[in-house]
Amino acid sequence: MGMFTRAGAMVGALGLVASLALTGCGTEQKKEAEFVGGTAPATSATPGATGEPGTPAAPSGPPLTVSPADGGKNRPVSAEIGAELPGGKVASVTLTAAGGGQVEGRLRADGSSWVPSKPLKYGTRYTATVTATGADGATSQGTSTFTTMAKPKSVISSGLYLFDDKTYGVAMPVVTEFHPGIPKKDRAAVQKRMFVQTDPPQPGAWHWVENGTQAYYRAPEYWKPGTTLTVRIALAGIPLSNGRYGNVDRAATAKIGQAFEMKVDNATKQMTVYEDGQVVRTLPVSLGKKKTPSSSGTMVVMEKKESTVFDTRDDPDPANRYVTDIDFAQRITWGGEYIHAAPWSVAQQGRVNVSHGCVNVSMANAKWLFGKTKVGDPITVKGTERKLAPGNGWTAWSLSWSEFVKGSAVPVPEAGEGSAF
Repeated sequence: MGMFTRAGAMVGALGLVASLALTGCGTEQKKEAEFVGGTAPATSATPGATGEPGTPAAPSGPPLTVSPADGGKNRPVSAEIGAELPGGKVASVTLTAAGGGQVEGRLRADGSSWVPSKPLKYGTRYTATVTATGADGATSQGTSTFTTMAKPKSVISSGLYLFDDKTYGVAMPVVTEFHPGIPKKDRAAVQKRMFVQTDPPQPGAWHWVENGTQAYYRAPEYWKPGTTLTVRIALAGIPLSNGRYGNVDRAATAKIGQAFEMKVDNATKQMTVYEDGQVVRTLPVSLGKKKTPSSSGTMVVMEKKESTVFDTRDDPDPANRYVTDIDFAQRITWGGEYIHAAPWSVAQQGRVNVSHGCVNVSMANAKWLFGKTKVGDPITVKGTERKLAPGNGWTAWSLSWSEFVKGSAVPVPEAGEGSAF
């Protein structure tokens, strides 16, 4: 069998969110870790960073004009704390809510602003004290008291396909999803609030699909096994040009496991399986027949079901309507392509394509694969009649690196975004 379309898969993804606890926003993070997303928040500096512990250094330059401006009202809860100092950098920030309680946060790598580690509270007064260093080395200080806006009624929904304490495959992109999609003119502002930290450090970049409903983050090559990914999609309260605001912050910390890769060649009807770069098994397959071809490109295992039911009775073509019990199903596209057990096509596997677009394998081989794979493991199919459509699954790896970075809303260095610290 083959193509099984699950209605609403794109919108349904919005519920896939992780814990809001972000471990990358404190001083305990390793210095070699990498935070990227335009420029990124670094560990919060203390007021005494340039003097005795807990005692700010005496300012030697002119007073600072702080942003948000003193007396400002209705500020977004995504507000970052900055200052006007041509050629200078913010060195430290203290932010306190009315009634007490100091807010934790991190400096951006370029010293342009300080990002609170969590969204500010709605309808709350805050006081910020900022110390900055000018190009001449002189320090300046300023203070601002401002009030955040009431909770907005019009928001944009977002999702993050990453969960705390899970282990993923080496091709697992960081996938964010938005409903409705982010307009092109807002994508740079949104992207600068999407932070990815890798340990060990690996460069990377974001790529937006054309309609703005998804953005993927990946490195130039697959992640190194053992990598820790720490992600914060800090969109709560961010204002968009369509009058909407980001609904929540989402965050997760996950691991990348052992390298496991599948490569399928339509010419030979064989799947070659690699562990840590070494061939461990070759399996006969049957791909999609000419009327319903499998997609050629690099796809990623998105979900796994030991048993499920393919129900395509709503397909417009009567020839493609069926209801079938399926074992060891692994989704690789939103359009309904899976790797799965197909005992009915064993005689054709390795010889001829008979499926509706899926990668058919025997029951024994499907069970073996299912026990080996992780969400995020890559499968590359080549030589079929159809090219993988952008956004039909987690298609971050269907483009070369040079093509991928063209989808970023902000300029990307040739090698990718580097360390933020």
